[in-house]
Amino acid sequence: MRHGDKVKNLGRKKAHREALLSNLACQLIEHKRIVTTLAKAKALRVYVEPLITKGRTNTTHQRRVVFSYLQDKEAVTELFSTVAEKIAGRPGGYTRIIKLGARTGDNAETAMIELVDFNEIYGKGKGEEKATAKKTTRRSSSKKKAETTATDAPATDAKAAE
Repeated sequence: MRHGDKVKNLGRKKAHREALLSNLACQLIEHKRIVTTLAKAKALRVYVEPLITKGRTNTTHQRRVVFSYLQDKEAVTELFSTVAEKIAGRPGGYTRIIKLGARTGDNAETAMIELVDFNEIYGKGKGEEKATAKKTTRRSSSKKKAETTATDAPATDAKAAE
């Protein structure tokens, strides 16, 4: 029985699982989005979000703590510089998991996990375009057409009467 066991084992022993999650976290921080299986993406979210929270405070102690998990200097530098300044105002929920469907080789459920603030499609860029664009509806355009045809009709009738 696995009562109270909240660790997603991923079919691996502890050392292998920690190495896998460390490598996935480094790749996620460097590339901002990765495609993996759904189970690994869910386990990675639990692993990487506390590290991103630690990345918000740039102290030597926090850098050492994060480095003990990641073991990659470039990923730690990227986390504390680029990622930290983007997520500074966000209170949590730094990652998004999008299901992609089944993988062709083994029918495994795949998913894309990405850092939320680095996606331009769902991010602020699209919202700003919507705010500046003028909203039009079919109803208002049909009224304008009706008004223009009503004003054009008497003018043509006046010309015809002459």
